[in-house]
Amino acid sequence: MRPGEVVIDLGCAPGSWLQVAREVVGPNGLVLGVDIKPVEPLGYENVKIIQADALSDEALELLRAELPGEADVLLSDMAPRSTGIRELDHARQIELAGRALELARELVRPGGRAFVKASQGALLSKLLSTFRRSFRSVRCFKPGASRPESPEIYIIALGLRKGAGATGLGRRQ
Repeated sequence: MRPGEVVIDLGCAPGSWLQVAREVVGPNGLVLGVDIKPVEPLGYENVKIIQADALSDEALELLRAELPGEADVLLSDMAPRSTGIRELDHARQIELAGRALELARELVRPGGRAFVKASQGALLSKLLSTFRRSFRSVRCFKPGASRPESPEIYIIALGLRKGAGATGLGRRQ
């Protein structure tokens, strides 16, 4: 993120990334947060919060209505409620990461960036392949604060290529 940029924050509750993004983009930037849960407003004119399910078409339309053009960055810290069933939790996390990719392809400018929470497991390689068709550079990052046994990772994707390959991931029918 850079000063003056437009950032979308999916899964923004409770608001930590909203605050970080707001500080980085400064008063000339814009941060749009989306979460299925209500989020306490931060009280800044350049931070807007949309309460919606990011998997819905409504979320896409609400974001389009608030964006001044295309976004520069999409952040996604979305996570499903844990069931304790590792394979199910993994599949649901991959669905959310796939939806974040779909929204990035719809709303982020060519050359833009994405930082998306994902999950290590059987479905990750297909998701990474899809990201690689859509971005020039894709790599995974495991934060030091993440427990070693946790499957949580983040995908860092740089250089969005518009019109590149369909995702086939993340959309509820």
